[in-house]
Amino acid sequence: MRLSKTQVAVYSLGHFVVDLSCATYMMGWLRGSQDWALILLLYNFCAFALQMPIGIIADKWNRNACMASLGCLLIVLSFLFHEQSLFAAVVLGVGNGCFHIGGGLEVLNESEEKMGLLGIFVSPGAFGIFFGTLIGKSEHLNSFGVLLALALVLFGISFLFLYLNFRRRRSLQSVNSDLDIDFSGKASLLAACFLVVVLRSHIGMILTYPWKTGALALAAVCMVVFGKALGGMISDKAGVRKTVIVSLGAATVLFLIGELPIAGLGAMLLFNMTMPITLWIMAKLLPGAKGFAFGILTFALFIGFLPKYYGYTSVMPGNMEYAAGALLSLMIMIYIIIKGKFICGS
Repeated sequence: MRLSKTQVAVYSLGHFVVDLSCATYMMGWLRGSQDWALILLLYNFCAFALQMPIGIIADKWNRNACMASLGCLLIVLSFLFHEQSLFAAVVLGVGNGCFHIGGGLEVLNESEEKMGLLGIFVSPGAFGIFFGTLIGKSEHLNSFGVLLALALVLFGISFLFLYLNFRRRRSLQSVNSDLDIDFSGKASLLAACFLVVVLRSHIGMILTYPWKTGALALAAVCMVVFGKALGGMISDKAGVRKTVIVSLGAATVLFLIGELPIAGLGAMLLFNMTMPITLWIMAKLLPGAKGFAFGILTFALFIGFLPKYYGYTSVMPGNMEYAAGALLSLMIMIYIIIKGKFICGS
């Protein structure tokens, strides 16, 4: 029996709450630590790079709802250790990774030949990070922390309850394929998808405009969220090839005049539309290890984070670099579409 849309909605809301909680914790309790630079690196490594081994464990364990619930539990537990900031960052990051793998696997299993649900699941995270950063600066931080902990507990329970209820089964066993990591004949496609996500992560980290303040800062986050959600839905209707060429081609042009708010916002929306596409393609390339496939791309996110973390200085004007990133992404995606025609179709 297929997962209900209700369950996908719950996982998507859970994604928002998980990222909201992690951002609030990082920016509220850990940001002032003298070890902040190391904390930031440890958290991002555990939250993103470690999703590869977590994904393999989840593929084998075949209890996706349990993995997602475990992630929520670990995040709540990390709240108890904020005075041991390095340890807290590790637990927080692992919790984040467990949720994303568990929830992501469930939605991947449901999505089958479609990308729309993937886009819906991955999109709320940007809202969570944005609002969590704001809450982290609030004078009512402790009260928010209690509410977030309660929300995480409720979501952790709901993942288990809804799975049993909608599946009408007594077991929490998922429907993952038998673990089979097969790279044969796929290495170049896997590397290409990896590189596209590295580029998206890097551009997202360095992208800034003078106008990104106040209401326009929120609008920019909305474009990231809507871009991810729309990318999957439009691909289901128009096909991967048309969606990729139009979205990244137009983003390249708009980035060149991104100092105009309307152009910059449009470029951000279009540039993020390939996120569910790359995830769907990775799952198709590694059907026997979808959790691992998910983890490969989150590791790419971590790699894209590193240049900014280590003080990257652009070698060209911002607009040019953003446009170059979009154009290079387009070229790589065209290679993926041509080489992986058996996956992407026409």
